[in-house]
Amino acid sequence: MELEASVRLAALAEPTRLRIVGLLGEGTCCVCDVRDAVDVAPNLLSYHLRVLREAGLVSATRRGRWIDYRLDPDGFEVLWAQLAEAGIPLPGAPAEVSTCTVRTEEGP
Repeated sequence: MELEASVRLAALAEPTRLRIVGLLGEGTCCVCDVRDAVDVAPNLLSYHLRVLREAGLVSATRRGRWIDYRLDPDGFEVLWAQLAEAGIPLPGAPAEVSTCTVRTEEGP
C-alpha cells in the first residue's frame, strides 16, 4: 500500500527524527552510532527509527547483533513525486509566483 505524503511528512516533522535523517544523509550508520549522535533513551530511539521505517524513509539491515540504518532513496523519490503532483515545488526548483484565483463569496 502506498503511503500518503502527509504520513511521510509527519515522520519528518518531529525534531529527533529529522536529526536522524540528517545523520543518515551522511551515510549508513550502525544503531550504536545513531544512539551516540541523538541523545534520546534507547526505547525512544527505537520508536523514532520504527516510525521512519514505516514511513518508508529509512531501511535497516541486521549485521550480527547490530542493525545498520540508511536512508531509503525509493521512499524519498516517492515523497518528492507526491509533492510535485500536489503542486509543491521540489528542492532547488524555482517557486512560481502567481496570483491566487480563489474567490470568496461576499456578504450582503
